[in-house]
Amino acid sequence: MVVVLVLASCSATKYVPEGSYLLDEVQIRTDDKRVRPSALSMYVRQNPNAKWFSLIKTQLYVYNWSGADSTRWINRALRKMGDPPVIYSSEETARSAEEMEKAVRNMGFMGATVSTEREVSHKKLKLTYRVAAGRPYRVRSIAYDIPDERIAGYVCRDSAGTLLSEGMFFDVNVLDAERQRIADNLLRHGYYRFNKDYISYTADTARNTYLVDLTLHLLPYRQGREGSTMPHRQYTVDRVSFVTDYDVLQSAASEGTVDVNDSIHYKGCPVFYKDKLYLRPSVLLDNLHVRPGGYYNEQDVQRTYSNFNRLSALKYTNIRFYENGRSDSTGLNAYVLLTKSKHNSVSFELEGTNSAGDLGAAASVTYQNRNLFQGSETFMVKLRGAYEAVSGLQGSYQGDNYLEWGAEATINFPRFMFPLLSSDFKKKIRATTEFGLQYNYQLRPEFTRIVASGSWSYKWGLQRQRAQHRIDLLDINYLYMPWISDEFRRLYLEEEENYILRYNYEDRLIVRLGYSFTYNSAEQALHNNSIIGNSYSIRLNLESAGNLLYGIGKLVRMRKNEAGEYTLLNIPFAQYVKADFDYARNIVIDARNSIAFHIGGGVAVPYGNATVVPFEKRYFSGGANSVRGWSVRDLGPGTFPGDGNFLNQSGDVKLDASIEYRTRLFWKFRGAVFVDAGNIWTLRDYQDQPGGKFRFSEFYKQIAVAYGLGLRLDLDFFVLRFDMGMKAINPELGAEHYPIIHPRFRRDFAFHFAVGYPF
Repeated sequence: MVVVLVLASCSATKYVPEGSYLLDEVQIRTDDKRVRPSALSMYVRQNPNAKWFSLIKTQLYVYNWSGADSTRWINRALRKMGDPPVIYSSEETARSAEEMEKAVRNMGFMGATVSTEREVSHKKLKLTYRVAAGRPYRVRSIAYDIPDERIAGYVCRDSAGTLLSEGMFFDVNVLDAERQRIADNLLRHGYYRFNKDYISYTADTARNTYLVDLTLHLLPYRQGREGSTMPHRQYTVDRVSFVTDYDVLQSAASEGTVDVNDSIHYKGCPVFYKDKLYLRPSVLLDNLHVRPGGYYNEQDVQRTYSNFNRLSALKYTNIRFYENGRSDSTGLNAYVLLTKSKHNSVSFELEGTNSAGDLGAAASVTYQNRNLFQGSETFMVKLRGAYEAVSGLQGSYQGDNYLEWGAEATINFPRFMFPLLSSDFKKKIRATTEFGLQYNYQLRPEFTRIVASGSWSYKWGLQRQRAQHRIDLLDINYLYMPWISDEFRRLYLEEEENYILRYNYEDRLIVRLGYSFTYNSAEQALHNNSIIGNSYSIRLNLESAGNLLYGIGKLVRMRKNEAGEYTLLNIPFAQYVKADFDYARNIVIDARNSIAFHIGGGVAVPYGNATVVPFEKRYFSGGANSVRGWSVRDLGPGTFPGDGNFLNQSGDVKLDASIEYRTRLFWKFRGAVFVDAGNIWTLRDYQDQPGGKFRFSEFYKQIAVAYGLGLRLDLDFFVLRFDMGMKAINPELGAEHYPIIHPRFRRDFAFHFAVGYPF
């Protein structure tokens, strides 16, 4: 509040010249609900100074703090950080009204007018655009003037997808979209040189009827502006050639020539290369959709681009078509020009770590080969080491250091690999196949832990990669505890009789399969890492473990251990099913302000061979991406206040919801005000987690709520995030249930640092 008063105390019109006005507010009013002001805001050429959180013109006030002497560094700095006042311009207003009027008329309101109203108070001006839409014109009849019978047939067969209909508004934007739709259809049927400019309309209106008789015309093909007209021709693809060592810069400098010295023919397609062919010819043909002998199809061209862009061995792909040079010929020669990437790379990464206050460092080195078997297979090997100083240990242990060593190897094939499937089916799927091996060795003062895993998965994308699918066909994890100190075993595994602890510190085998789906509509609404349009995302994950092994165990009467679990080679295996869902949405208010919210939940159910879900698969609450009034893994389950053991603050059910008001501050800084809610619960009554069980009649009373402020540094490639949260509703029994009424900073405050937005 103090900051607001200080900013407001500075005159907003300090640098507004005499006789001019500060553009303080702009509004658009329409007399027809079908004409939305939000659809016309893009035509406003002058907007007022931006407001933080749509409330305060902070950057204008910062600019006005500066003095008139521009030679002083402080004045230059304040002006650079702030925004100068927007001075009202009658010329820009007139142009805005004119463009707005054209836009409304293009919507079908042919008699629309736009007027402006100005309200002046001192040196501030409030501007209102008033749109009188009038009565809309509607299409009474639709006729087609297409003298080419073949093209008329294509248009007729595609009529189910037409955007035109009798009774529709005479909307110019819809008419233009129909032109493009017809052009796209013809480009899929051999009309290589066709574009929407060959389609036009005539519109006849009867006086005082507001009805339009619409006729769509096909114009003949014309070579150049003054060339003679002729019918549109259908083109076929005569030949497809590959140039695998195409240098974009060198070829541009030498007017399209390419540097090659050898070639081969594979299934009728020449493959030109220099010195050595780095991709197998079969890989080139498998990713090619443009086939000789068929009509030119723009859709096949785009599919070919998409396929080759998936190959990590390539940097660029360019497809060019040339007429074969014979007179009156409709044949095309296609050239697929490929530029290879660097196939080998080594990277080194150094990072700092902070695990619940324990500081440390980690380093990793990664080797990557992007063309291992000359089929654009990506092979990666990563070695990682970490050190951490462990604090707060209870008991006498030898040493207080945590060491971790790890190795990881993956190989990714850019094709669907599975036995007994036809090659045509594999081409349609266009999935990538990945195999991976991992080994992780953890040495702590309390125990030594080894995790070894192997995986087999598939990934593919749809709709320009906005939708992503992943199937983990097989994921095997082996958790091995070769050593546990006597002190740790006595204090935590024997004396306390904590089943969750004991279960997660025993040798365990996890054999799982899973499916995940991600959809993000923001791809076409992004610009420089900022969302410029409304968007949403959906994440769904399903996984199951142990079912096959359990079935085999019952069938062959597999041996059980003392805990009644089936074992494989004396190793018990986990059995559970888990499902997660998350929905997030971003609503843009204006160029500088937006509202984002998300809601998510999940449940993990142990059964059969297990009564507890493995630690790695359990849910946690609190932290930078959860309820931010609590530290990471410090909330729940249910009303359980925690006992210092983070394993006990885990659960089988999770609910999360958040809402943020986001605003652009200055330079690359962004601000946020947020409210979070959520908690976790267990499905069973565990002795060491009192109050943690999920009950339909009580869970809503145990929802934790937090509020706070956030500061983000958006560096385009990544975002650094600083969030400060305060508890508002605390579900813990015996605690202040509504700390928002009587807040205590030491008890209720949590600070978070993270990379990326929370949702």
